[in-house]
Amino acid sequence: MSIVVRTLSEQIFTIVREQIVSGKLPVDQAIRQDALANQLGVSKIPLREALARLEQEGLLVGQANRGYFVRAMSAGEAEEIFALRLAIEPDAVATAAVAANDSDRAAAREAVAALDMAASEHLDDVAARNREFHMALVRPGGRLLTTQLVERLQILSERYVQKHLEPAGREHRAHLEHADLIEAWQQGDGARARELARAHIEGTLADLRRQLNG
Repeated sequence: MSIVVRTLSEQIFTIVREQIVSGKLPVDQAIRQDALANQLGVSKIPLREALARLEQEGLLVGQANRGYFVRAMSAGEAEEIFALRLAIEPDAVATAAVAANDSDRAAAREAVAALDMAASEHLDDVAARNREFHMALVRPGGRLLTTQLVERLQILSERYVQKHLEPAGREHRAHLEHADLIEAWQQGDGARARELARAHIEGTLADLRRQLNG
């Protein structure tokens, strides 16, 4: 029984997280748990578990007697998230580039192909596919704690990535940056992969500064 509940809670967590990232859940309104449970066809127990986890992940804010609200995006939070990514992710990508085997490289190619498909056909999936691509460049490093930290930061980045891609032309630029990054990574060039990962994250942050502070 408990295994089934945890599995269901995990599924709800993923669905609600995607609704948050896509903007389907408004920031200024409390989440109506009865309505959301009915929409998803689940009971309130696994839903509450998923919402509590989303609060722990920093995507929701719980208020006493009011329930859960989507956490508003801010320039300050973007600065913090991307500063942490810059401190951890480029080195993790470099380490993984050197350690990757043929299976890892195939998984990375599949991840970037899925991202490209989402960009052309399923825009709501872009942030999640982007996260999966970046994680595919980190996991082969074999550093469990580093991988967990990068994944947490990627989850927190998703809404900001979606925001960053709104202006025309950003998708194309991101595609070119990803293509250069995965080429260096596939070749096992850790130094070049580190440089490109850093530049990619810094460029996204620079764009977000203009968007969120404008």
